[in-house]
Amino acid sequence: MEGTGECSEGEPRKRQKMSKVWEHFRLNRKDNTAQCIHCKAELAYHNSTTSMLHEPKSHTLDSFVQRVPGCSVVQAAEFTNSILNMIITDMRPLSVVEDEGFQKMISTFNPNYTPPSRTYFVKMMEKKYEEIKDKLKNILKETDSIALTADIWTSVATEAYLGVTCHFLGEDWKMKSHTLTTMPLEERHTAANIAEWLEEVIAKFDVPPEKVRAVIHDNGANIVAAVKILAEKHKWASVRCAGHTLNLVVQNALKSNQSISKCVAAARCLVEHFKKSELASTKLKDKQQQMGTASHMLIQDVSTRWNSTFHMLCRLLEQRWPVTAALSDPALTPRRKHYLDLKPEQWNIIEEMSKALQPFEEATVFLSGQDYVTLSALPQLVQSLKKSIQTQVFETAPAQSYQAEVMAQITTRWEGLFMCQPQSSNTVLLTAALDPRFKKLKFLPPDEAFKIQSMVQTMVLDVKKKMRQKNSGENEVSTDAQDKPVEHQQNTNTFFSNLLGSSESSTSDEEDEEQHLNQDVQKEVLMYFGEHTLSKRENPLLWWKSNAARYPTLSKLAKFFLCIPATSTPSERLFSAAGNIASKRRASLSSQHVDMLTFLHSNHNYFKSETVEGMNNFEF
Repeated sequence: MEGTGECSEGEPRKRQKMSKVWEHFRLNRKDNTAQCIHCKAELAYHNSTTSMLHEPKSHTLDSFVQRVPGCSVVQAAEFTNSILNMIITDMRPLSVVEDEGFQKMISTFNPNYTPPSRTYFVKMMEKKYEEIKDKLKNILKETDSIALTADIWTSVATEAYLGVTCHFLGEDWKMKSHTLTTMPLEERHTAANIAEWLEEVIAKFDVPPEKVRAVIHDNGANIVAAVKILAEKHKWASVRCAGHTLNLVVQNALKSNQSISKCVAAARCLVEHFKKSELASTKLKDKQQQMGTASHMLIQDVSTRWNSTFHMLCRLLEQRWPVTAALSDPALTPRRKHYLDLKPEQWNIIEEMSKALQPFEEATVFLSGQDYVTLSALPQLVQSLKKSIQTQVFETAPAQSYQAEVMAQITTRWEGLFMCQPQSSNTVLLTAALDPRFKKLKFLPPDEAFKIQSMVQTMVLDVKKKMRQKNSGENEVSTDAQDKPVEHQQNTNTFFSNLLGSSESSTSDEEDEEQHLNQDVQKEVLMYFGEHTLSKRENPLLWWKSNAARYPTLSKLAKFFLCIPATSTPSERLFSAAGNIASKRRASLSSQHVDMLTFLHSNHNYFKSETVEGMNNFEF
């Protein structure tokens, strides 16, 4: 038969073709020709393959061997999974698979592979979302306590989203953080609605309300009221974001002095001029090269973020002389625009304010971390900030005015968050007491520190009782499962009842057990607070991992509190990812798909999928 290397019916049977050439040619015995299966070229055949091996270069066997081979089902699955991986990791729009340039690139890599449609990738993403969500459910099922961060954001498509993340300590005493949702909001952002939405989020991941220890949120009136509802209903602690409070402290201090406000406004105007003018930007680069200054771009601040103002001032200070030289060029700055240059006294203010704001920048960076303990360090950090501000010496009146105002703002806005609450609900101080670095609570008066430590003992006792009840329940189930003759049990129970006495004796036993319980807890707590504190440079989680056996009950309470972050930054970071996903190009995405893509992107580093046969196997 033609092209198979076999003879036609009725012809004498020839020996089987052994040469590799026949993988690329079909033989036609009638015409004594061989046709290339790739380029369809025909060659004369005289019972020899030599001519086929040495055909012109464009038709040689070597050129065919170098061509990309066909694409198997397994290879196609790998390509498809890699594309989905790229979309999730790099936050690309799903429509990229339909772009002409993308398809040409894929064709270059393997012309025999054709990417599936966008609809197919949407289905893959939905399946992957469910898979990762189920894995996260199983993880959360194993933990005893979690903390939530929550924030609300509006996309370029004017759609509102509620971002929620969860945080807990694993069995290895390492901090775990996961995204739960970027939930689309279609109703008014009232306190009652927000409280209901948060309950829906934890229900979606099968987390019972009693597992939630705290919610970290900003100072918005609606979310503050929402968490208050949940605190009353489920006993969730309300923790206001330390980052937002810090922002208010510095912003109010900066705005309190007119000279500082004018200086910042002038700096903002100057930076804007270089950002908008291509000529000014080019001239600045020339001056940077001439003066040997770092070729850094100026930074435009965001008025609502004090740390962006700090970065703007620091960069201006670094580029002071190139900026001044560029502005002095008549071709760049006509006489009518010489107001753009800052006055010497304004440069002095910028220099002193950069030094004044540096400690707050360092505090913000530290508090925004989510891989280590932060909330317990907050009281000590506030004390350190106050000490740093008090020891700074400023020469300009505006900087001195700022110094006095920021001290007042810290006292009224920040210390009030954890110094004026009742001990029983003061999450910040209780967390500090459970951190071996700060357990002495030296930032508090002795009598206040003693009250917090007493509260810790009360909470440890409560944990101990719950542990005993849980163990007792498990023992009862185990006992009931054993097969014992009923009559023998009744006889045994009657015998022991007569022997041991009446129910009054049983009450006495319970009292003795309660007393022993109190003594055990008191001994454990006193030993913990009596030991030396851990160095502030040490990791408290590693300390607890090594000492959990010595403090079996106290360590459980520590896990409840030390997982709570000091800021709601994790949920805010979600909107950086969601903002990329819900950009103008991706505005056609449904809000549910924005949630799925953000969830997968934010969690993809924590989960590694097992290979699944078929087109839907996708490995992060």
